[in-house]
Amino acid sequence: MRYYEDIEVGDPRRLGSVTVTREEIIRFGQRYDPQPFHVDPAAAAESPFGDVIASGWHTAAMCMRVLVDAFLAETAALGALGVDELRWPTPVRPGDTLTVESEVLEKRPSESDPDRGVVRSALSAENQDGETVIRWEAVVLVARAPDG
Repeated sequence: MRYYEDIEVGDPRRLGSVTVTREEIIRFGQRYDPQPFHVDPAAAAESPFGDVIASGWHTAAMCMRVLVDAFLAETAALGALGVDELRWPTPVRPGDTLTVESEVLEKRPSESDPDRGVVRSALSAENQDGETVIRWEAVVLVARAPDG
C-alpha cells in the first residue's frame, strides 16, 4: 500500500491506455449525455465533428478507470476533495486509444487531521496522434502511514 509519505512531488506516471469503440460512445451518451453528436451517427455527420464523439464525461470516466487500476487501487486514498481545470481540448472519436499520465504537483499534511495528507496531481490523456484529449487537476486525501 502506498501512503502519503510514499508519494513524491514531481512523480510522473504513465498509467496505461484505453481504446474506445463507437458502440461504447453511443451507449454512454444515450445513458448520460444524449446530445445528438454523442448518440446519433446521422446527426453527428452533419455536426462540426463529422462523426459521433465521446462525451467529455465519458472521457473522464475512462481516464478515471485507468487511474484507479494503475495507481489509486494501490494507494491509501480516502477520496477526492475536487477537480480543477477540467478541459477537453480535442474530441475523442471511435477507435481512439487514450494514453493516461499523471504527475504529483504538490502535497501537504492535512491541517485538520494528522492521519492524512492532501495531494494535488495533474492528469492528462493523449490520443494515438499525440493530441491532448483531457486534462485536470485533482485534490485527493491520502492516509498517512500507520505508526509502526
